[in-house]
Amino acid sequence: MSLIFFRTACIGALSTAMAGCVTAPAETPTQQLEVHTILDHREVKGVGCVLSNAAGRWFVVTPARVTVERSRSPLTIDCARDGTGSAREVADAHATSFFDTDRLIGNIIVSAGGDGYVNPYDGNGVAYQSTLTVLMRPAVPRAGAAESAAPGNVVF
Repeated sequence: MSLIFFRTACIGALSTAMAGCVTAPAETPTQQLEVHTILDHREVKGVGCVLSNAAGRWFVVTPARVTVERSRSPLTIDCARDGTGSAREVADAHATSFFDTDRLIGNIIVSAGGDGYVNPYDGNGVAYQSTLTVLMRPAVPRAGAAESAAPGNVVF
């Protein structure tokens, strides 16, 4: 009789321990990113950038730190500065958990198969790179720019 009780206790303890292994710690829905803009191998300051994903849009002037809301969708970074240049980069979200919930087997183990497919734009278990380096292209001078640089006052 004691052998049956011992086996039942071991199975109960093992199932309790295993249930704790699959539970992921609570993550914040936001992430702090650092944004830098580079042109001709040098950092350019004062460039305006708009970061956007399925969760929202954020504006920064580089170099800067910005807090964005996590999402499984890619983060698009559009940067520009008059006379300097512009850029457009895309940063993909990557899995942060041991079990990658974007993959079928990890999804089945962690959430019985439903978590990643219920809300694909949910930011749980994903993050972006913490430092985003945006490579800018130089601005192309406009044809009328040389004529507008003629001496004179602002009114005439």
